[in-house]
Amino acid sequence: MSVLQKLVLASGSPRRVELLSQAGLEPTQLLPAHIDESPLRSELPRSLARRLARSKAEKAHDKLRADGEHEGAYVLAADTVVAVGRTSLPKAEAVDEATQCLRLLSGRTHRVHTGVCLITPRDKIRQKVVETRVRFKRLTADEMESYLASGEWRGKAGGYAIQGLAGTFVVRLVGSYSNVVGLPLYETVSLLTGEGYKVHLNWLSGGS
Repeated sequence: MSVLQKLVLASGSPRRVELLSQAGLEPTQLLPAHIDESPLRSELPRSLARRLARSKAEKAHDKLRADGEHEGAYVLAADTVVAVGRTSLPKAEAVDEATQCLRLLSGRTHRVHTGVCLITPRDKIRQKVVETRVRFKRLTADEMESYLASGEWRGKAGGYAIQGLAGTFVVRLVGSYSNVVGLPLYETVSLLTGEGYKVHLNWLSGGS
């Protein structure tokens, strides 16, 4: 007797839900995993994204197991880190944080790292870190002030959301656009299909 496949997203991010929907996937359950996202001493941005994604996946998986709901579950987690050089920028929650981020990003190329972690029904852990390079135009004082007033930066890695107004700041992007939004679709679908999750069954019914 086959066990029903379940896709549990260890996140409450509307952006990640929308990206999965774009790939024809609808999580069976959203199970946000709240953890301390502070970088460790001397931790590089890429390593931070990888560690946080795994920590979120493991916390959600442990919760499912404790509740007896882990059978047949694929647990997917991701974490996005925006970096200038070796410095990881915060997920801006205050205006001064967002202002500092925008000043650092203005006129420069930065890197966006998204760690993706998948825990399979057999407790196998698969991970991937995807990097995209993004260059911002040099921002004027008016552009910065207006963007800060929009509030779109709140809770976003690096203090901006590329799918919103900040898309007008992007001069060049090298790599995955969906990675900058918060979930690299190609790599995520590859992880799922590689571990036996039947992604394309949803396509046959129009994603329903």
